Parts: sequence; structure tokens; C-alpha cells
Amino acid sequence: MSQTVLERTAEHIAETAHCSSRATSDIAAAIEHGAGAVRRVAKQGSDVAEEFLNHTTQGIEQHLALTMAMTFGAGLAIGTLIGWTKRSR
Repeated sequence: MSQTVLERTAEHIAETAHCSSRATSDIAAAIEHGAGAVRRVAKQGSDVAEEFLNHTTQGIEQHLALTMAMTFGAGLAIGTLIGWTKRSR
């Protein structure tokens, strides 16, 4: 028994709809997986930034005199450089 063109077309349409549905659900799953990865990376980045800030704060508190001396020296050097630049113009 041969199938009519209409029956074969209906089968192709049903098969295409099924494949489209599967592809759409696969894309949705991939997007959800990507969003989860982005959340994990953002959390890890936040944790690293917080750890760096805590470490820096502890270092400044432990070496307060050295921090103040370095800041004073950097300010003096930048001020001198600005003064030389303005004087030469």
C-alpha cells in the first residue's frame, strides 16, 4: 500500500515538530547550565575579591608605620614630579 503525499507530508511535519521541540529543550538546558556557571564564577570572584581586601587590610594594620612612610614617600615623589613639570613649562 503506498502512502499518499498528504500522509507523508503529515509525518514529516510531525517529525520536524518533534525535533524542534527537542532542540528547543536542549537549548534551554544549555542556557540554564551557562547561567549556573556564570553564577558560580561571580561567587568565586566575589570571594577572591573579599579575601584580597581582607589580606590587604591586615597587611596595612600590621605594618602601619611602613604604610604611612611609603604613602608619604609616594606623595612627595609625585609632588616633586608635578613641580618639575610645571617649572619646565
